[in-house]
This record gives sequence, C-alpha cells and structure tokens, in this order.
Amino acid sequence: MRLAVFSHKPCWPCTGSPTGYATDGGFSFQLKALSELFDETRLLVPCHPRVNRTGEIALEGDNLSVVPLSLRSGSGFSSKLSFMPWLLLNCGEILRELRRADAVHAPIPGDVGTVGMLGGWLCRKPLFVRHCGNWLTVSTGADRFWHWFMERFAGGRNVMLATGGAFGAPSRKNARIRWIFSSSLSERELGSCGRERAFPASGGMRLITVGRQDGGKGTDALIKALGSIQNRYPEAFLDVLGDGSTLPGLRRLAAQLGLSDKVRFHGKVNHEAVLGFLQQADLFCLPSASEGFPKAVVEALACGLPAVATRVSVLPQLLGSGCGVLIDEATPEAVACGIRQAMSYPARYEAMSRKAITTACQYSLEAWRDTIGGYLAAAWGPLREARKSVARGPAASSPVVRGP
Repeated sequence: MRLAVFSHKPCWPCTGSPTGYATDGGFSFQLKALSELFDETRLLVPCHPRVNRTGEIALEGDNLSVVPLSLRSGSGFSSKLSFMPWLLLNCGEILRELRRADAVHAPIPGDVGTVGMLGGWLCRKPLFVRHCGNWLTVSTGADRFWHWFMERFAGGRNVMLATGGAFGAPSRKNARIRWIFSSSLSERELGSCGRERAFPASGGMRLITVGRQDGGKGTDALIKALGSIQNRYPEAFLDVLGDGSTLPGLRRLAAQLGLSDKVRFHGKVNHEAVLGFLQQADLFCLPSASEGFPKAVVEALACGLPAVATRVSVLPQLLGSGCGVLIDEATPEAVACGIRQAMSYPARYEAMSRKAITTACQYSLEAWRDTIGGYLAAAWGPLREARKSVARGPAASSPVVRGP
C-alpha cells in the first residue's frame, strides 16, 4: 500500500539524509515508525531552501521519499492571504500524489494537513486523520471545522485519532474517534536512558521543564515557585529548555526576582541534548494550563524523573500510577507545594523514580506504531503486499485509558 502524508512541518535539504531532507523534533522519529507499516510512504511537506542545523534530524524511513512543496510567505494575516496562491502553485504536485496514493495520512492542525484531508476525501481515498494538537481546546473556527470533519466522517475506511487521553472517548458525537498517545523514544532508548534516582543531597535540587515556551505552559509560575522554596532548598535551580514567544518575559521575571543565577534558559536543543539534561535533573515540572499529549513528560519519566504537573488532559493517567505529584492549579503556591510534596521523603521520591521508568516503557515508538497499525489494518486490510505487516492490533499495545 502507498501512503501519502501531508504535513506542515518545515523541512530543509540535508546531504547526509537518505531522503535528502531533514527536520527537527519528534516528527522525524514518528514518520520513520509509520513508514514501517507500508510498502511506500511519500511525504508532502513545505521545504526551506536554506539549511537549518539547529536540532537537525534526518528524515529517513522504510521506502520513504519526500515531495517538497514551496513555503508559504508572510506570517499572521498575510500568511492567510498567501494560502490560495500557494495552493495554486503546488496543486499539480498535490493532485498527482493524491491520484497515486492508496491512502492519505493528514496530521492536523495545519493548512497542509487540511489540504491532504480534504483532497483525500474528495478523491475517495481511505483517510487517516491524526489530530496532533490539544483536542480538548476548541477556540477558533479552524478548531471547530477539524472537530466537525472528524466527528462527521470517522468510521468505515476513515481512521480518526486524537492525540491525548482522558477517562472517556474524545467525542460524544462519534465514538469511532479514538485517543492515541505520542512518543519520540524507541524501545532501545527507553531501555538505555532509565536510571533510578537517589534522593538529592540536602539543600540541592535541580528542577527542569521542557517544551515550547508560549502562553499557558506555566513556566512563570514555576520560576516564582523556585523563589518561594529557596529557604528550604537554597541550592535549587531550574533549567528551562525550549524556545517560544514568552522567553524574553521569563528572563525578565527571573531577573526581577533575583533568580538570574538560579534559572538557566537553554533555548531550543536537540533530542539527545534534551535526554542529557533530563538525566542530570532531580524533578520535572510542567504546570501547564492545557495539554494534548506532552512527549516531554514521557521522556522525563523514561529518565527516572518524578514529575510535578497540573491535572489536565492525559497527565492524571501518566502520573496517577505513582510516578509524580498532580496539582490542581498552575499557581506559584500550588507548584511550590507540589515540589515540596515530591521531595518530602527520600523513600517516596525513590519509589516514584522506579515507577516513572516502568510507566514510560509503555509509551515506545514501537507501541505507537503498532497501535496505529492495528487500527489501520482493521479498517483497510493488509497494509503491506511484499511482507507481513508489523501491526499487532490496537488491543495488544495501546496503554492509553479510553474510558469506562
């Protein structure tokens, strides 16, 4: 079976890549895993003419090739105005790949994924739509459209998955939409990066948070909480990994609180560096107001880190097994209380560390691939002609609680 993948994830030329292209983040790992399910996978993606080496990861997979699309111009409203010219410029390549494909995968949100989703539907191709954002937050017209489309057309040959988790199905309108977890760690990495933690020395504690630093992540509350626990943990400090629009304000906040030497901003770092920072930390913190399925939490747990996080989305399921502390609100007081609770007893901290490693092992890339493969094979039949599919079926490997 030939799969066409439509994604907005920017890529760029890379001479050392088997496909000739690279990108950053977990997308490349997931695409490689997904390609193992099919005879051929074609990725339609906007490509930068210039190389960006920051966090670069080669795009590679099992019979995977890249179909480069042109970039959209402008940003904000001007980017919206450029959509129709962009579509006209790329429509020949898009239509050619749609006709050639046996099935279409459309990761959304994103304009390119939406084009693939609608194009596949109009061409009567089997659809695999994966909502990769925060399914539980519907705030724009585009959010409402994506929800409507998935709820209207999920079922039969159309497989619709929402990234995240909760006690109950994603949609009351269509129970055929299912939760799917997210991961960037292979079974090999899960086996190699786990380390049971000893309780840190008195007065010293290394906190860490990882993710794009935009509004709602709660990093400001975490910085304020760091100031409030200085009496008990005078040597505590915080590593902040990830770039984003709030970084300048967070730097100013740390300076205003006299914590410039206690908060270290590292910006965007690559996958291996993230794991390195996590392995050196003592406690992971994510006081976010809203989440989909935060891969960074799984990465932290895989490194044996207990976590403090808000009670949103899938986090109660990830941490509720005993590998962290859940807080009810993203305030400095609640975050500080959660940190004190996690660090209150050495035996409890070390038990949380052991539980973190066993919890993370449920969320490997292989389990993600096989769960998706099971859903697709049930809807489409065999995914490979040349050799047996690797899919084991959804019931065999999905660790996400889908509700009562």
